[in-house]
Amino acid sequence: ENEGKESCLLAFKQCDIMNNILAIAGNINYFDIRKTCDGPLCYDFSKMHTFLNQKKVRDALGVGDLEFFICSDKVYDAMKEDWMRNLEADIPALLEDGIKVLVYAGEFDLACNWLGISNWVHAMEWSGQNQFVASKSVQFLVDGRKAGLLKSYGPLSFLKVNGAGHMVPMDQPKAALQMLVNWMQGTLNETTFNVSLS
Repeated sequence: ENEGKESCLLAFKQCDIMNNILAIAGNINYFDIRKTCDGPLCYDFSKMHTFLNQKKVRDALGVGDLEFFICSDKVYDAMKEDWMRNLEADIPALLEDGIKVLVYAGEFDLACNWLGISNWVHAMEWSGQNQFVASKSVQFLVDGRKAGLLKSYGPLSFLKVNGAGHMVPMDQPKAALQMLVNWMQGTLNETTFNVSLS
């Protein structure tokens, strides 16, 4: 249970240096480099906060009087030691069992940048690694428009979503929905046609 906690915490502190650099650089939204950072989370989530704290919504979710918070310091502090844990190490076993894995990133996300994610996906060791690396990237189309760049082999798919930051469904809702629908239907690689979203 405590394995690696100290290392993960040290890694978290090291990566936290980036937050200091961004603070000095100015009002940069590290979730979407095209935008400024407005508010403590760089986005206004007040409508979601209001919606999820309505009694009828809490009743429908079965959470009783539990209040929803966009971010909880208590949860944040409790998870710091887990943030830097290498969860990629568990993915090859899923792939070897034929379980489909979709990894996606918005092209303007600095916090989880697409290039770094693409690098670890390509470097991940599994039986299909060489074929995945050798496979060609293809355009992911939504309504006939280029919505991203997709690379797939076997059960593994990586998609860089155009025009999106960290909040892909917020920035590109139609592309995010089509990505999810196509992936769930096993047609993500079939980019020459569009799946009906209605």
